[in-house]
Amino acid sequence: MRRALMVLVALAAITALAFWFAETGGTIEVQVGELWIGVGLPIAVLVLVGGFLLAHGVLAALAAMRRIPARRRAARADRRRSDGDAAVTRALVALAAGTPDAARVEVRRARHLLGDTPQTLLLAAEAARLAGREDMAADAFKALADRPDARFLGLRGLLRQAMQRQDWEAAHRLAKEADAAQPGAAWLREERQLLALRTHDWREALALSPPGGPRAALALAAAEQESDPSRAAELEKQAFAADPEFAPAAIAHAKRLGTGSARRARAVLEQAWVAAPHPDIGVAWIAGTPAPLARVKAVEDLVHRNADHPESRLLMARVALDAGLTGRARAELEALVAADAADRRAFMLLAELEEAEHGDTADARAAQARWLRGAANAPGAPVWRCAACGAEHVGWKAECTSCGEVGRIGWSAPGSLPAG
Repeated sequence: MRRALMVLVALAAITALAFWFAETGGTIEVQVGELWIGVGLPIAVLVLVGGFLLAHGVLAALAAMRRIPARRRAARADRRRSDGDAAVTRALVALAAGTPDAARVEVRRARHLLGDTPQTLLLAAEAARLAGREDMAADAFKALADRPDARFLGLRGLLRQAMQRQDWEAAHRLAKEADAAQPGAAWLREERQLLALRTHDWREALALSPPGGPRAALALAAAEQESDPSRAAELEKQAFAADPEFAPAAIAHAKRLGTGSARRARAVLEQAWVAAPHPDIGVAWIAGTPAPLARVKAVEDLVHRNADHPESRLLMARVALDAGLTGRARAELEALVAADAADRRAFMLLAELEEAEHGDTADARAAQARWLRGAANAPGAPVWRCAACGAEHVGWKAECTSCGEVGRIGWSAPGSLPAG
């Protein structure tokens, strides 16, 4: 409505101006030598306006003609862009469908129409990988890495290839370059941790471990690699703090402390025993006590807070039997049997106890046979077992030699897997 009013006002102004010129009258004279031209003022104004409009029209037509090639180029570019985008979409569909030949055809078409953009280069690399052409994929990833705006994408692809072919030196270099290109990337942190695990760089793996990771196992493994005693001691302390129930960490930490403070070492072992009794902790506890009767007293000091635990009873029975306290040993072992908590070790100790009490007699042999039959039917002793694959190990290790998982080996009874 406002535009219509403005047009009406303009028309009224032009009409009023035309009438004014008509009523005003007047003549415009032009003389060049003997040539004289006289034109009335209204006619002259009309001629000037008409000339202006004609010139403007001619110039506008020329400008439009000059813009025709650019418009055609823009139209062709729009068509190429549209066709290229359609080819990119078809390539994505082919990749999702797992058809590498179709994907490569569409990627070639997209690169022809759009050029080597980050999107087309990434599609080319993925299509080549799907087709098993890692060399072609590497070329595409290198082209991406050479572009400042897509460097991280290229380095990510090259890093993934290096790790697949287990080229750890190249993987380390590419990981550093990727970290410089995109600091703090969560994906890169995970890849660097995986790289550290694969190369057994336990200290790096510990630094990159997530909150829920096997930090105790990684810290102890890093301590075993550390040549500096002070750094090793700090890592052992960190392992024990991360998981007081992890017996190898407690034993290593206590052993390190024992060189300077036997009291602190024993406090660590006692804390670990209360958290999770383990036979190796018992061995470490009595290692410095050679006298059999003194060992009984030492074990009493260790197990007094959880004396009914099967490991506490087994340890007490072992040292009592070695000290000749057969009554004490029998009381501990028969308590295990009565509580249905005896494993094969308890029955074997009972068989040994019969011989210690009665010697090589018929009654002793009959009792031993009874306990040995019980041992055959009893559950086996706990062992170090991988929670990922169930493989058993003689001792604790950071990495399972069977499946390669790290931090999954734990102490567990037969028929169960350790936590983790």
